[in-house]
Amino acid sequence: MSSAFSGWVLRTAKRQINLLHGGKRSYSQGLMRRGQARWRRARPGGAATQTCLCYPLLYSTDRSYRPTAEDVNYQLLPEKINDILRANEQSCKMADSDPKNRGTILKFESNILASNMPCEDRRSAATCLQSKGNLFGVFDGHAGTACAQSVSERLFYYIAVSLMSQASLEEMELAREKMKPVLPILHWHKHKNDYMYREIASLYADHLRVFWQELIDLDNESGMNVADAMVYAFQRLDSDISLEAQVPTDNQLLRNITLQVAFSGATACVSHVDGIHLHVANSGDCRAVLGVQDHNGTWSSVPLTADHNAFNLSELQRVQSEHPESEEETVVSDQRLLGLLMPFRAFGDVQVKWSEELQKSILQGACDAEPLNIYQYYPANYHTPPYLTATPEVTYHKLRPQDKFLVMASDGLWDLLDNQEVVRLVAEHLSEISIREPQISTEKRSLGTMHDLLLQRRSSRVNTQDRNVATHLIRNAVGTNEDGEVDQERLAAMLSLPEDLSRMYRDDITITVIYFNSSAIEAQYQESEEQ
Repeated sequence: MSSAFSGWVLRTAKRQINLLHGGKRSYSQGLMRRGQARWRRARPGGAATQTCLCYPLLYSTDRSYRPTAEDVNYQLLPEKINDILRANEQSCKMADSDPKNRGTILKFESNILASNMPCEDRRSAATCLQSKGNLFGVFDGHAGTACAQSVSERLFYYIAVSLMSQASLEEMELAREKMKPVLPILHWHKHKNDYMYREIASLYADHLRVFWQELIDLDNESGMNVADAMVYAFQRLDSDISLEAQVPTDNQLLRNITLQVAFSGATACVSHVDGIHLHVANSGDCRAVLGVQDHNGTWSSVPLTADHNAFNLSELQRVQSEHPESEEETVVSDQRLLGLLMPFRAFGDVQVKWSEELQKSILQGACDAEPLNIYQYYPANYHTPPYLTATPEVTYHKLRPQDKFLVMASDGLWDLLDNQEVVRLVAEHLSEISIREPQISTEKRSLGTMHDLLLQRRSSRVNTQDRNVATHLIRNAVGTNEDGEVDQERLAAMLSLPEDLSRMYRDDITITVIYFNSSAIEAQYQESEEQ
């Protein structure tokens, strides 16, 4: 093993374990080099900040805060603000491009705004080709991008093959044995900026094949039900991530990536929509919220996930119950797992899953040129690992005509806006877009009626700047001041903060909004009644 690679492994191991130990964060060295990291930081000239997802860098959600001239090097023009906000916009009309969704999904819109450089969030959207349904996912990485990247491109495959019939799985295996093309499993809906781990694609494909071979051995003729498939896929992928980091290899690039994936971490929220059947699997503190419009026009938010952290009493009790009573006071301290990690469920993060002996073996084996004394980095009270699980909580919801949209987002959004605010903003955006693009009607109307309609449209405008609703949400989350209005000066300042400061005031934000077709949902209910 080359000294250069060994040096990289040493730096990676120290960096990732230091993050759990409360040390430096490599992606914000300018901020974190000043002595030991503090778990809480005060915003300049103000009160203590709100805590971030898991590691030492913290941020404030105080909307009265305005960055000073010392914080910001320049003020952005409106055109540049729009360029930044819209750089990662995505919109896809599912009803036109994907008849398999049975018309219940009209479209989805998505966007990402980075705070970390590189951004640690990821998103995915795909249609299952060998089974029914569409998959949407939001993935929030921490301690680097690697785990979120790996999960974002692999998890849907694991779910999709779990849903496949025995016959389809056997057909795929036969094709692989004969070196023929395998049935396509997913049709991806990708953004031009989406990245893939092409350097390690063959390893991922090999492990997926091992997974479907095991599914064949289960002899399940019709495949798993959706809830079981999602749980099984989450667990199996996390296991594969762990095992891949433990397998010795002379391929330095492969070793590099597998270690990065395992020692970083990612929370995940995934939805599966099949007609009127909606399943949401959540592991961590991303969130899925349903926007519901009652018959009187009132909007309400219906959460379909629960955050897996110390503020969730049942989750706190679950974690404590999995460890001896002697650890009751230490397994969760300072509202963090082992005093370090905010989410209680996540992929990767093997530092709090592997035994001390395994960590020492893997890291010292990779760092022969410069042995690493792993014990100096262990968190205090590390006695009965694993402390973390990737097993998701799955919620089923039968879509109704009043269910208009689903918002899935990383916690960067929910730290700034609550559920009802998000639903309100999407509803206003939906209303504004429908006003801008009125439905064509052949009904004859008087001039007086047309005049009244125009006045109504003018009075009901909410001044929506963005056609993409995810961008609209990001603009409001980042730019809204204490008066509840989008402040152009504040928005410019917040978007021009350098990374080290930006991460103190907001997290990466990733949003996907799925719009449902009320008419198609109603039609499916009518078909069921007729049958």
